[in-house]
Amino acid sequence: MPQGHKHALLVASLFLAGLPSIALGQNPRPAKKLPAGPPAPQSTHYPILILAFGNDPNWSLRIGQKGPERLDRPGYPPIPLEPADVTHEAAADSWTYHARDSATGAPVAVHLTREACTDAKNDTLTSAPSSGRYSFRASVDHTQIGSLKGCARIAAELFPKINNQPDDEEDSDKKKPPAPTITNFKPPVAVAYLNSAGSVVLSRGSTKKIAAPAGIELALSHDGKKLLYTRSDSRASPDQTIVLYDFETGKSLDMVHGLVRQAFWSPDDRRIAFLKALDRSWQVWSFPAGNPESAVSFSQQPVNALHGWIDNHTILATDMLNAYWLSEETLPQAVALKDIYGSTFQIMSSDSIRVHPNNPDLLLVSADYATAPAGVPVDSMGLAAGFFLYELRSMRRVVLCPPGQAGRAAEWSRDGLQVFFAGSDSSHRPSIYRIFWDGTGVQRSLTGSNFVVGQ
Repeated sequence: MPQGHKHALLVASLFLAGLPSIALGQNPRPAKKLPAGPPAPQSTHYPILILAFGNDPNWSLRIGQKGPERLDRPGYPPIPLEPADVTHEAAADSWTYHARDSATGAPVAVHLTREACTDAKNDTLTSAPSSGRYSFRASVDHTQIGSLKGCARIAAELFPKINNQPDDEEDSDKKKPPAPTITNFKPPVAVAYLNSAGSVVLSRGSTKKIAAPAGIELALSHDGKKLLYTRSDSRASPDQTIVLYDFETGKSLDMVHGLVRQAFWSPDDRRIAFLKALDRSWQVWSFPAGNPESAVSFSQQPVNALHGWIDNHTILATDMLNAYWLSEETLPQAVALKDIYGSTFQIMSSDSIRVHPNNPDLLLVSADYATAPAGVPVDSMGLAAGFFLYELRSMRRVVLCPPGQAGRAAEWSRDGLQVFFAGSDSSHRPSIYRIFWDGTGVQRSLTGSNFVVGQ
């Protein structure tokens, strides 16, 4: 019998060992005494097929036949776990599963205790309905994320059935690609980008329109109908114009002119923020979308890059030292860029930071590697572009750029499950790629660059 089948049968027998074996209406027969032999092997890996979860904050963790498999939190990509050893304290009827965060290497410990538990936030049994009681109390200690507490239950329905079929079926299963972890994503229906000729393209559904023969710094409204871009007016002058293009009318309107750049729509599409040079420094200004003449200063904090709105009153901008959360309602907040970038990436004014559309704690950062990883191509300046995810609270940093591939100008999809980034194909043509936020599903999307998502 193959080793995998022996392991599966052993695990199944351990799981069934705790179930009653007496049929209804029958009296148990006295067991025959067998000759004394060596003690039966004891498995520390029990219980199996467990779903642990909590709700303050919300989280869930799966324990399979090899140990902890994956930690899930709403608003964050799933964290794959690499199981290690497990210890069983028989006196306390508890288990401790050790694992490792596959992306960061951070140690993880999962503690299970067989005792009644409830999913109520106050964690008391007295005020909880009977339907909220579970067989195990659970806690997770992740050295970056912190401690998570909750309950657990046997959840065999979440895992594949134990395979007792012949070897050829097992070999056939090994050849099958792994099931995708992201299945409910929605492809964008409105996008803008620069095509291979450098023209600005606005695409809605199957309809594509050329918005301008040239432009940079594209920003598409959330309804996907209006596009902002920056136009250079003269090679001899640094002055530029921020232009508004309307998809339905096909008309363009000059909004603001001068030492201006990097326009962004507010989440409700009612306001536009942009950078304006004053007193030899860049500052954030804003105006109502239909009234550019009324533009006023949003913040006097000197910055050198604008990264968009976080909400209708807060804007993210950076200088070479800090990221700033500039707000109309509260005092500005700052986080040191060296804490966000770590030692893997270098800070440059051309970097971009995008806040997750549904989770302000999660950042998508495009920057150049401090040292080019093996196999990643470098540009004419010897720089290798990549991008990573960063959690502000836990300071957890995960490189998302595919191995051996350069990627820059990464952008979120509106559902927050996909990331689009610029790279090049095998023919060295500028291309847009898509990757899921958990690092799976990389595929080429189209030929072009400067890709942004609207709807």
